[in-house]
Order: sequence, then C-alpha cells, then structure tokens
Amino acid sequence: MEQSASGIVKGDRKVIRAWSMYDWANSSYSLTITSAVFPMFYVAVTADFGEARFLEQYGVPSASLYSYALSAGFLLVAMIVPLLSGIADHRGNKLSYLKFFCYLGAASCAGLFFFSVEHIWLSMACIVLACAGFSGSLVFYDAYLPEIAERKDHDRISARGYTMGYIGSVILLIINLLMVMKPGWFGIPDRDGLPARLTFLSVAVWWAGWAQWPFSRLPGPSGQKPGKKHVIWSGYQELRKVWVQLTGMQRLRRYLMAFFVFNMGIQTVMYLAVNFAKQEIKQADGSAISDESLIISVLIIQLVAALGALTFVQLSKRLGNLRALLLGCLIWVGVCAMAWSIHWTYQFYILAALVGSVMGGCQALSRSTYAKFLPATKDTASFFSFYDVSYYVGTVLGTAAYGLVYQFTGDLRNTIIAIGSFFVLGAFLLWRVPKEEVPIPATA
Repeated sequence: MEQSASGIVKGDRKVIRAWSMYDWANSSYSLTITSAVFPMFYVAVTADFGEARFLEQYGVPSASLYSYALSAGFLLVAMIVPLLSGIADHRGNKLSYLKFFCYLGAASCAGLFFFSVEHIWLSMACIVLACAGFSGSLVFYDAYLPEIAERKDHDRISARGYTMGYIGSVILLIINLLMVMKPGWFGIPDRDGLPARLTFLSVAVWWAGWAQWPFSRLPGPSGQKPGKKHVIWSGYQELRKVWVQLTGMQRLRRYLMAFFVFNMGIQTVMYLAVNFAKQEIKQADGSAISDESLIISVLIIQLVAALGALTFVQLSKRLGNLRALLLGCLIWVGVCAMAWSIHWTYQFYILAALVGSVMGGCQALSRSTYAKFLPATKDTASFFSFYDVSYYVGTVLGTAAYGLVYQFTGDLRNTIIAIGSFFVLGAFLLWRVPKEEVPIPATA
C-alpha cells in the first residue's frame, strides 16, 4: 500500500469505510433540513404568519430571507475556514476541527426545534450555524481523501462517500416522514408542528451519533510542525504558500475557477428547489404541489443521485474527469431549461429524476478531480480550503442571487435564468482546463 505524505497508509479499507460513514452521518442535514422537512415546515409556518405581515415586519419576502440566511452561513465558513485549515495542517489536527464543526451543526439542528417566526432572528441564527457546521466539517472531511486513498481510487471512493450519504439520508428521511405523516405511530401529539420539530432533533442525534465511527478511525493529531511559534500567523503562512503554488499551476487554477462557477448553480438548486416547487408547481386541480408530492420528488432525487454518482465514475473512466464534468454541466443547462417551462407535478417528478442523475455525479467527480490534480503535499487541508472556499463563496453568490432576483422581480422563474447561466459559463471554463498540468514560470 502507498503511504501518504502525512504518514498515513493509503488504501486501508477500515479507514476508508469509516471515512465514507461521515457522509452517511452528515447527509441527514442536507436532506431533512435543507431539502425536505424543514423547507416545507418553514413555508407552512411563514404562510400561517402571513406573507404580507412578514414583509411588513422584516422588510423582505420569507423566501428571500431564507436564502439570505443560507448565504450568511456559507459566507461565515468561507471567512474562517481558510485560517482554521492552515492551522490544522500546521498542528496536524484536522480531526479536532472536523469534530468541532460536526457538533456545532448538530447542536444548531437541535436548536431548530424551537423555531419561531416571532423570534425570527434567533431562528435564523440556528439556520446559519447549522449551515456553517455542515459546511465547515466538509473542509476537513474532504481533506482526508488524498491522504487515505491512492490517486487511482479517488473517483471511486469519493463516489462511495456520496452514495453512502444518499442512502443514509434517505433512511432517516423515511423515518422522519413517518413521524410527520403518521405521528400517532410514534405517540407524538399532532399539534404546533411538533412532529416536524422532532425530526430536527433526530437529525442532530443521527449526525453526531454516526460520526463517532469515523472519529474513532480517522487519524488524529500527527504532531505540530517545528519552527512556528504563532499558530494563527502560521495558518496565514500556509495559505500564502498554497496560493503561490496555485498561481504556478494552470490546470489546477483553471479547474478551481470552473468549479467555482458551475457549483454556484448546483448548490442553489440543492438548497432552494423545494422552495421553488412549493410556490410554482401545481397539481392537476390547480392547487399548490402537496407535501407528499414534494417528498416523493426528494426521494427520487436522492435515490437516482446514488446511481448517478456511480455512473459518472464509469463515464470518467471512458471520457476523463474533465469531459465527464463538462457533459454534466450541459445536462444541467437542459435541466434549467425544463425547470423554467414546467408547471405540473408529474413534470416535476421527471425533472427530479434528471436532477438526481447529474447531481450526484457532478458532486463526486468535482471533489475527486481536485484531489487528483493536487501535488504531493502534507498540506491537504490548506489546499482543500481553497476548494471549499470556492465551494462556499460560490454557494453564497448563488443563493444570494436567487434571493435578489426574486426580491426585485417577484417571479421565481427568473431565478432559473440566472442559475442556467452559471452552468453555461462553467461549461466554457471547464473546456479551457488543460488535460495535463501546465507549469507557469515564475516572473521576476
């Protein structure tokens, strides 16, 4: 077995299995909180409060405020994680930061149990911190990939992580849906949104509980690097060193730019699709799409996404990573065109299947492609901080664009035009990424 630059033996099946189980653990947040139960709960609670009253009291539409809260969470992570990842590389303690953000996210999900429109800013703070915990933990989780797996296995193991996440999150979502739709089976009183609120607690327990498996297997502190007295300053120095290296690597730099753009579209779709469907998609009788139909759509996305991640691994073997991602961006453009034109529930089911088929593949390949392009280094957390900052800043801009377009035009369908443009530009930038690394000579 190959040994990583940090001394970890690559290819250890127990370590890889444990690593992938963090996807199983934290994907409960991305499905129950960001995609399914909480968005529907949020729309229902704010509708009961009254949209006109909400707009008068808080100055923005409820849909826009929710997208801004997500943007704030990602912006918070983008601001602090580069520093923390540099410190983690210096101290060799990625696992400590992974634990911190995991527990922050889980605790914030538990805090959503007390969500109230009357105390909207405290409730939004929980959304921001849950988002920050989820996103921040992924920086350090992703940074383990090039350390635990050989380069030839990056695509397969990255896809395995996403697949485990899709499966685990679906299992918990099914339990949560039964809690919401059949609360009597669990002895839960069906009042004041209690069944939905309890699902937020279940996410906290699932996330923190299953995370103990990777926490027990992933390598812990590997020792502080000598010669550094000021840890915070050393973090900035690590990032500066990575930045200098990135400016000399054309392929990696261009790939990051392409990823930054097309990821804006992917994340906006992931986080705000339910919000869009709730307001724009109708049933045959002309009424708004039902919660049951939305749930079916989310399940379709998750189950198809698991297959999509594995399918894109096979495509990458035939076409190469960059061409497979380029194909994914073109499919996303078609998805956006379809989303702009549909109005009915059965059409939304078809759209959900298309989204799932490309979402899992693009996410898995994006991470593994970056890992493949990295130079041999011990500073994986610092390098992945640039990847994740691109991820989070792109998500900030995407979700903020969604909120702004809706706030100023009053038409959610206009947001699809903005999202589609991200994929068109992302495809163009991917086309410009060279197949092999092109060293850029340093200028005097």
